Amino acid sequence: MVRIPRRRILASCLCVTAAIFLLVTLQVVVELGKLERKTFKHSNLRDGHAKAEEEPAHLYPVPKKEALALTRKKTLETDSYPVMLWWSPLTGETGRLGQCGKDACFFTINRTYLHHHMTRAFLFYGTDFNIDSLPLPRRAHHDWALFHEESPKNNYKLFHKSVITLFNYTATFSRHSHLPLTTQYLEGIAVLKSHRYLVPLPSKNNLRKRLAPLVYVQSDCDPPSDRDSYVRELMTYIEVDSYGECLHNRDLPPQLKNPASMDADGFHRIIAQYKFILAFENAVCDDYITEKFWRPLKLGVVPVYYGSPSIRDWLPSNRSAILVSDFSHPRELARYIRQLDSEDRLYEAYLEWKLKGEISNQRLLAALRERTWGVQDVNQDNYIDAFECMVCNKVWDNIRLQEKGLPPKRWKADATHLSCPEPTVFAFSPVASSWRSLREMWIPSFKQSKREAQALRWLVDRNQNFSAQEFWSLVFKD
Repeated sequence: MVRIPRRRILASCLCVTAAIFLLVTLQVVVELGKLERKTFKHSNLRDGHAKAEEEPAHLYPVPKKEALALTRKKTLETDSYPVMLWWSPLTGETGRLGQCGKDACFFTINRTYLHHHMTRAFLFYGTDFNIDSLPLPRRAHHDWALFHEESPKNNYKLFHKSVITLFNYTATFSRHSHLPLTTQYLEGIAVLKSHRYLVPLPSKNNLRKRLAPLVYVQSDCDPPSDRDSYVRELMTYIEVDSYGECLHNRDLPPQLKNPASMDADGFHRIIAQYKFILAFENAVCDDYITEKFWRPLKLGVVPVYYGSPSIRDWLPSNRSAILVSDFSHPRELARYIRQLDSEDRLYEAYLEWKLKGEISNQRLLAALRERTWGVQDVNQDNYIDAFECMVCNKVWDNIRLQEKGLPPKRWKADATHLSCPEPTVFAFSPVASSWRSLREMWIPSFKQSKREAQALRWLVDRNQNFSAQEFWSLVFKD
């Protein structure tokens, strides 16, 4: 797709202040999408792939391309092209004619195009999707398209059937999405097979004299997955080196303490010295798989994984990761890790696929082969380009059908396109005073988001503009 490079600063954080149940309820009234944001300090980070504390600097540099110049003549010609209006201004582009194969569409964030006769689709970025203003009334020829690759903690409303089914097209981490982004953190097969950072086992055994068998690097503490509670319990049974702010007990070199350094060569070489890494996602959702899983596989470290229940579908081989869900308690996991740590033959079985360069998972191979976008690949579009072109092409397909006197094809998302269960806490988690920590807020936040989703659906189906007061009245209606 012909386009201008773009950057995006995103953020996610839930701010909570409450001492008693009533005050917490009042705090939760504030729309979750606004509660769960935090401003990045690094202006070169885009589209959510670098979290403020824990994730690497932008994994996907956007290839520099020329955009089609919009002269006065071209501006007039936009009447000949379908308009794709970014209602959540992810791109920052006020007007661009983009080529998508044989089709061309006009992409803009300019809301004056709301009532333009050529406007055919409204594009939304999930983190910024909120009730403040929506393009209502929605006309029959107005498609809605959602791009959301991030954790549910950024905007829980979207993860309920009543809201996700408002959209015609989706690009999410789910394999069921119209444009699946499940492998968004994986550049390709070559990096999985690479031995660039692989530390030989004899060297790792020698390093064990000063390093723990396990490493943990997280600074986004107490997320919906309750990962810190699990790791805290695990630490009572086995040694863990923790470099992040969460459960911190070991320091990185000063030059690597910046969160943007997590994709740096020096950071990779430190992590590659370990035998195992605790790769715990911030949320537990099918197909929500981040760099926490792919990074250790690239470095030659065995991931001890907790997160996506569907992770087995994406393993490079049947024995390439240790899954926390296979163990009834952290003490059982610790016992297994100690066994592997002491028996080289058993440990090396988890690296055999990498040592031989053999990836047996046909689903993973097909997903990487068939995706229409690239990661750190100047020869391919990035996934935002692919999303825009997917919508543009589908809009044009319907235009051509109508030109032939045929009815347009109606696309619609279903619940599988973005779905996560209610957060839970581990049974052995210490019970804090009611509402005292962020961890205790995720479950009530999720429950409220369901009521918000139902209220929003009713108002959108009514197809009239509505006020915030109307919305919140519905949310808390008995």
